Amino acid sequence: MAESKFDAPRIALNRIYTKTGDQGQTGLAGGQRVAKDSLRIECYGTVDELNAFVGMSGVSADDSVPELAAILRRVQHELFNLGSILATQPQDVHPKQARITAAEIEQLEKEIDRMNADLPPLRSFVLPGGSRLNTELHACRTICRRAERIAVSLAREEEIPPETIQYLNRLSDAFFVWSRFANHVLGVPEVLWEPNQAASGKV
Repeated sequence: MAESKFDAPRIALNRIYTKTGDQGQTGLAGGQRVAKDSLRIECYGTVDELNAFVGMSGVSADDSVPELAAILRRVQHELFNLGSILATQPQDVHPKQARITAAEIEQLEKEIDRMNADLPPLRSFVLPGGSRLNTELHACRTICRRAERIAVSLAREEEIPPETIQYLNRLSDAFFVWSRFANHVLGVPEVLWEPNQAASGKV
């Protein structure tokens, strides 16, 4: 049996509330206390928010686009790995701690290329719509972009793995392609941006 790349979790969640965060601070993996609105916390908190929306999208995809559902389940684990490394100061990172690597980025690129090859070329920007799964994936895309922006800000102030920004950048592209792929598989027309559908365009 091949050796695991990352350590298995070693936690015991016996108590849900500890009251240690009542003064607006929280603990990093290395034990450091930091403000809950610090960029590092904002970054992995947004990754956690994204993970929740990916889970929702995965449930929607289970029956309608099972191929995509399986990918989204994998992405959830990858996002948790990303949160793990973001919650750890560089000096406290263990060699086998869960993280994002080049393999995750390359896999996203392969999936983007493969699914995009089946899609018609775009003649306009697309709007979220057509199916529930499409809109959920667009929500994932926008949250992912926000996580990426926060990661860029964090990287200017603190050290984070370069794969963090690369992965979030590629993942947001993937959500765009997956949203289109979902409507394609479901046989639902895309909602194209039409500037003159605005109220002023109909006057």
